[in-house]
Amino acid sequence: MFMTWAGFLISLASILILSRKNLGLALIGGAIILGLMTLPPIIVLQRIIFTVTTPSILLLALAMGIIPLLGGTMKQSGQIDALVNNIRLNKRFLLPFAAALMGLLPMPGGALLSAPILERGGAGVSESLKATINNWFRHLFILVYPLNPALIVAAQICSLDVYRTLVYLVPVLFLSLLLGYIFYLRQVHGRPAFTGAFSWRALVVPLLVILAAPLLDFGLKRLFGWGAVATVIGVVSGLTLSVVFSRKRLNLPVIVKETKPWNFGLIILGMFLYLHIFEVSEARNLLVGLPLPPLILAVVAGFSLGFVTGRVQLPASIIFPVYLAAVEQVDLTVFALIYTAVYFGYIISPVHPCLVVTCEYFGVPLAKIIKSLAWPTLLVFVSVLLVAIYLS
Repeated sequence: MFMTWAGFLISLASILILSRKNLGLALIGGAIILGLMTLPPIIVLQRIIFTVTTPSILLLALAMGIIPLLGGTMKQSGQIDALVNNIRLNKRFLLPFAAALMGLLPMPGGALLSAPILERGGAGVSESLKATINNWFRHLFILVYPLNPALIVAAQICSLDVYRTLVYLVPVLFLSLLLGYIFYLRQVHGRPAFTGAFSWRALVVPLLVILAAPLLDFGLKRLFGWGAVATVIGVVSGLTLSVVFSRKRLNLPVIVKETKPWNFGLIILGMFLYLHIFEVSEARNLLVGLPLPPLILAVVAGFSLGFVTGRVQLPASIIFPVYLAAVEQVDLTVFALIYTAVYFGYIISPVHPCLVVTCEYFGVPLAKIIKSLAWPTLLVFVSVLLVAIYLS
């Protein structure tokens, strides 16, 4: 038992340290450490081979690598700027809408896509409030975005349909929107100055590009049950539309270099390798005997890991297998509670990349924004915890 605890804790520490450089490689390294400290080497090798030869995992890794390329082509083609310039809303709604819309394109430094939009459209709004709005609203719709890699993988770990989980996450979305309005948007007034005449084409084309992927993904899964193949087709179609509709000559090598799509694929492989090794090791039974109901333990630990790591994929890939080891099945309500806890720990984390780059862009101290985000985050977490206590 000592070696199992040591292997589990050392693997987590290794992931946390190495993830500062590369999360995918950190997960792979942590999985191998866990395996070598708790399993015979031949079993570890078998788990590695199984992971890298499973078609659904490879297709999912491919799809997750294409998503940041989509964001990169939209940025370089000017489709993002055209979209924002033709969303004729007042500041109170333009700022959160722009941040949320850009949040649907998960890519490295993605908060820096929405930050200039808020800066341009939020004249007269304080820098700290713009930074807070950028971070809070950027992440809310990702919570229910069906192409969110963290949500896809978490649902797959629990053998749940992604689109069914969304129904149970929608109440959290509405609660978060309400809190965002009460704490932040009530302080925003006026209308921004738009440049040029309104263009339906400039508005519709980027919206079509953004919506094509989830619509195709949903339709092909429902009509034909294609699974990860549908996800690949969806994101490839979105990327193709972005390139075809671009009025600029795109420099694809630069886009690839800036977005580093291979990192996203490695994250998927690393997460499933860790899961597959965890499932066959004694580590899956470590937390079963702790004197806390499994759901409360999962909610508290999930929020804590989200806060400590500034990630969603990593805590989800650890917490859900631990919970499954205790109860053997995750229903949709429980999934929503645990995933929400992880997600809001991540939103307020001081090592969350989006939060850090947003503070840097607007020149606002990190501690000030964390303090501003603390109350609505705490209210969401307490709500989730109370429901978990009631269900336990």
